[in-house]
Amino acid sequence: MAEAQIILSHSRESGIVAIASGERYPWAHTALAESGFQRGDDGVWHLPADGTQTSVVDLVTCAKRHRTSVHTSSRRFIGDAAHDLARLLPGQWHASIEIYSHPAWQEDLVPWIWDSGELGRAVRSERIPYAALLTDAAQGTTLLLIERPGHQLHYLVGAFSPEGLEGGYGDPHAPRSIVLPPFPGRAAQALTDRYLPAYEQAVHARQTEAIAAGLGDIRAEHDTWQTMNASGRYSDATPLSAAALGAATELFLDHAWRRFLTVVDHAPTLLDQCRPASSPWPDDAAALSRLADAVIDAETLVDEIVQGGSVPDHERRARAWPAIETWLADGETFLRQARISAPHRRPALPVTAPARPLPAARPLPAARPAHRGP
Repeated sequence: MAEAQIILSHSRESGIVAIASGERYPWAHTALAESGFQRGDDGVWHLPADGTQTSVVDLVTCAKRHRTSVHTSSRRFIGDAAHDLARLLPGQWHASIEIYSHPAWQEDLVPWIWDSGELGRAVRSERIPYAALLTDAAQGTTLLLIERPGHQLHYLVGAFSPEGLEGGYGDPHAPRSIVLPPFPGRAAQALTDRYLPAYEQAVHARQTEAIAAGLGDIRAEHDTWQTMNASGRYSDATPLSAAALGAATELFLDHAWRRFLTVVDHAPTLLDQCRPASSPWPDDAAALSRLADAVIDAETLVDEIVQGGSVPDHERRARAWPAIETWLADGETFLRQARISAPHRRPALPVTAPARPLPAARPLPAARPAHRGP
């Protein structure tokens, strides 16, 4: 692969667009600038609509001087494909472009791609100089759309890790990316009917297990603390002074609070999805109500800390412990309800989207004969 490349494609709104790639991508930037291209805020270069007569052959000639190769994509500009898809999806989706000119920039994606399928493998092993993001801010969902490596028409789409649930490629809870066809309507239908429900179920399972792990850690430390408190000795039988016991208690409460923040972050959504009346354990409703009240108390404490930062440590410990204790007592009830519940479905497509093909990439302007004198 050349150290510097220019990839040309056609955009519905901007005409010819160019993306620089390679370890020496600044060479490509220089060639584009000298050829009359202008760089947009998104990192995509385009020819201004002012009558400039730059042709592809002019760019190729200039690029050679700067040791840069020029390639013409057989696809239309990925930004157009992403915006068409975002317009068809139910909800408020926003499309944006990502440029990974230097190969090292692509590596930054690896820890954040929450995928167990082809997209995750491609990001790790294939060169991806650009991509598109599809973001639903209301739901906190961000998807990555790329051209499927080794294929002329199709795309791959997968998800980034949801906030607070970091887990990259290979996470056993991660959903599998899917292949999207080159038709906006069919692609939107595939996302709505297949991928997003699987993604929501994966988030639900990941949140449930995050809470289970957090409660498990708190319970283990609580058991250790109770043993120390009852015996008056450390685990190695060394006598425990009153001052040391007080310090150990504060340390335990601080650790428990930090772990309990996982519950505060994720429990409200999961509690809303629990339906004890239709479960094998309808009497769990009372426990779920206590748990919800405990989360509300903890959220109030978090808000005070974040907004004012003036809650003393001893007050924070005293106020946090009742909520933590409630979750230690009834946490298993919550977990059995959460594990049989299902996430709320996103809205379906409002109408059956037309299965029209994506507009084909237009031919780039024909090369103009070089001037050979008068």
